[in-house]
Amino acid sequence: MMKVLVAENRGFCFGVQDAVELALRTASERTRGTVYALGPIIHNPQEVGRLEDAGVNQSTQLDQVPPGSTLLIRSHGVRPEVIEEARRRGLQVVDATCKLVKRAQQIVQELHDDGYQVVMIGDANHPEVMGVVGYADEVIVINSPDEAAQRVPDRARLGVVAQTTHAPEYVAKVVAAIVARPFREVKIVSTLCNEVSRRQSAAVDLCGRVDVMFIIGGLHSANTRQLARLCEEQGVTTWHLETWDQFRPEMVVGKTTAGVAAGTSTPERIVQDFVKRLEQINPASA
Repeated sequence: MMKVLVAENRGFCFGVQDAVELALRTASERTRGTVYALGPIIHNPQEVGRLEDAGVNQSTQLDQVPPGSTLLIRSHGVRPEVIEEARRRGLQVVDATCKLVKRAQQIVQELHDDGYQVVMIGDANHPEVMGVVGYADEVIVINSPDEAAQRVPDRARLGVVAQTTHAPEYVAKVVAAIVARPFREVKIVSTLCNEVSRRQSAAVDLCGRVDVMFIIGGLHSANTRQLARLCEEQGVTTWHLETWDQFRPEMVVGKTTAGVAAGTSTPERIVQDFVKRLEQINPASA
């Protein structure tokens, strides 16, 4: 049978756990069908389905939310004007923004108010980044050393933050490219999530002890994709799957020891189901 090692740090972080619990509590306290969110509460389709079954509509636009309903701000946060508009429309706002994302929002606003040109290292299309940049004017979003060289202005007072789910090593590379530019002043404030970093370290640690890695979690989850990328960089065969349904026996042919890690939006029940089933596989006959 397959030997399976599981990352010590895995699955839900406190921000995701809090958001899910708040969403379920909000749905239970209000009439079914009156709780809405602007997109998925977290990036995990299975958990999104569970929340929708509980009465949280997670695929709507603000102008489609009926007056008198409750708007749940998801863990990634939103631009401040979204909350203002929601209240203007008479919606009750329940804020499930991760407290670390809230901190990033506040830091961006403070840097801007102090006269810095804010630079955010992150994916411009990620909902967290889209929300954070709303707290200052003309935030420059970059996601690579090349973009830093091309888009960061010369002789500026720069205030630098990063998407909370980015890997510290990658952020360091982009920061190095920023400080290599001519600048007047650079203030770097760490906004990285330690919970994400712990899961990255745990996954990388497993790579040296296994023949194959399985990263469990939403395919659209940035931090889960990051886990898979980091493991691939260690030279170990890595598969990013959402659930056991995506597993194929050929993934473990010739392997004897498998590692399992999970992103911060992956429920523990999905991890345990995967591990239990994987332990029953005989790689010799897979």
